[in-house]
Order: sequence, then structure tokens, then C-alpha cells
Amino acid sequence: MNVFTKMGDGLDRADAERALDVLRRWAGTAAPEEIRDVDPALTRLLARPGPADYPALARAYPEDFEAGPNYRATLPDLQNGPESLIRGAKRAIQHVGISNFRLPIRYHTRDNGDLTLETSITGTVSLDAGKKGINMSRIMRSFYKHAEETFSFEVIAAALEDYKSDLESFDARIMMRFRFPMKVDSLRSGLSGYQYYDIALELVEQAGERRKVIHLDYVYSSTCPCSLELSEHARAQRGQLATPHSQRSVARVSVVVEEGQGCLWFEDLVEMCRRAVPTETQVMVKREDEQAFAELNAANPIFVEDAARLFSEQLQADVRVGDFRVVASHQESLHSHDAVSVLTEGDTFAAASLDPRLFESLYHVG
Repeated sequence: MNVFTKMGDGLDRADAERALDVLRRWAGTAAPEEIRDVDPALTRLLARPGPADYPALARAYPEDFEAGPNYRATLPDLQNGPESLIRGAKRAIQHVGISNFRLPIRYHTRDNGDLTLETSITGTVSLDAGKKGINMSRIMRSFYKHAEETFSFEVIAAALEDYKSDLESFDARIMMRFRFPMKVDSLRSGLSGYQYYDIALELVEQAGERRKVIHLDYVYSSTCPCSLELSEHARAQRGQLATPHSQRSVARVSVVVEEGQGCLWFEDLVEMCRRAVPTETQVMVKREDEQAFAELNAANPIFVEDAARLFSEQLQADVRVGDFRVVASHQESLHSHDAVSVLTEGDTFAAASLDPRLFESLYHVG
């Protein structure tokens, strides 16, 4: 007995198979363009099972194609998909975004007008537990809208407001990192050169509270007080020439800027560090400058604990500075390890745990 399924309009399966056979025989001699002219769907319908069962795709780049609003509406967007697409624990994420996209940004300076500096930008927002993800490109687009303006914390705040609104987030953060040049004089020779300071501006909004933070890396020489005394002991007691050990050292000074107390310029923060620890590494050096630097180090021997407290003393004395943190690293020439210290003031930087690579990030190689 033959069993077949009846089709609409009196046609059965055998009729469909005969029609398909006719189409395939015709397609065997027709050009691909002819088949597509009849109906593009025929390409898949007529293909044989197996690897060849795939539509013929255009290989030339369609330079004149325009993605209009109707076409864009058809594009898939898994990152902003429904809650059902969430993988892993359904938890809120405190920070999600992009890091190290770069722009030339203009900055105000205290002494030299505006400077345009290459800037690395990190932008993140919070993400509710019920949301799959965010559109990362919106962070960049929001920031680019303000990129031509002279930057200050106010303009960063405008960018933050934009992408908080675009991404429907309750918390957000923007950080901009750059190298800030300042011309400094040599100690005795009258020469001058540019010292470059790693600086980051950070605007953080959390639970409705907004804080402006400046981070500065200050590089200096630290002469060990103990080694200095032991060297002098060898000279005095045994007539033995000895030299104390000193090393390149770095302090990362992070400060919350107090509102309504005047502008805290980058140059101001650098000068606070110089007053705290005057043995900043030098740019231009002749013999008289090298001798002067040795004398300056001998006049300012310093342990890593001293460094943290000396920087703290300067920061506490300035009304423009709120909470702060000092992270110091003396990269020892005597030991195979470094000497480090961390001093914090206020709740902003208080933490029970440290980034495992925090001190590694303080190495400066010029």
C-alpha cells in the first residue's frame, strides 16, 4: 500500500517531488543569477544535502550599501538581550566598561596655558542583576561628544552624566591617565629640562555621592638613614671609605579634591611632594649638579615610613585636599626586595585588601 500525505489544492507529496525534480534539472543548466532572479530562496531549496547545502554569498564588499534605520532595527544585539540570556550567577556587577581607549585631550595648566596630551580613558558603570550587559560603544560615543572641549572635572562630569543616562546605570566612573610635562631647573648648573609626571583624574559616582580624585606618581631618590650612619661610622672609626645605599623610589599620591576651596592644580600637587621629599630625580645634570644631588640626599635621608608621613604632612595642611592615600615604594639597591608603605586618610581609600600587583605598578623605567 502506498501512503502519502495529501497537499492543498488536490496536490500530494508525489506532485511536490516531481516539481522539485524539474526545478533541479533546470537549475543544473541555469546561471546562479537566473536562479536568484526567479526567487533567492531557490538557492537553498535546490541545494543537495551536505557541505554544499549553503547559499551562494556575495564576495565583493558592497561599498554603496547604507544601513538605514529599518535595517539597523533587524541587527541582533545579544549583549543587550533579555534577562533569560544571563550566564552564571544572577548578580549585580559594580563596574563594567572599557579601559585604555585613547584620545588627544586638552588640559588647563597653572603656568603654561592649555596643553594637548594623549590620554588613556577608562569608563565603567554598574550593572543591575537583571540586565545581560551594556553597549560598550556608548561609553566611547558619550566621551567623544566632549572630547573637543578643554577638559576639567566639569566636562568629565558631563560625559559621565551622558553615559549614565544612555546605559541606565546608577553608579559610574571615569578615569583619564596621561603624562604631564613640567620644566624643572637643575640644582646648580642653570640648565632646565622637562620632567614628566604620571597623573590620573578620576570622577566616581557611587550611591548618589560624587568624588573627584587626582592620582600622581612622584619619583625620587631615597638614601637609607641607617646605611648613611654606618658609612660615616666606617670613615670615623677605621678610616674606611664607604658609601650609603640609595635608590629610585616612587610615591603614588591620591587625593580627593574638596569642593569650594579653590583649584588644586597639577603643579600644586607636584610642589607639595617636592616640599615633603626634595630629592626628586633630575632631568639635566652636569658635574656640579651630580655633586649637589649627593649633598641633597645626605641632607634628606629617608626610610619608607618617613616618606609616607612626610607626604601626609603636606597633604593634611592643604584645605583643597580631602581624603588621601600615599603608597610609597623604595626599590632597594641593598636588598633583593623593595620597602613599601601605605598611609590613608578618610574612608575613600580605606581597604582591608590590596591589589596583589599594586607595588609592581609603581616601577618607573623612564
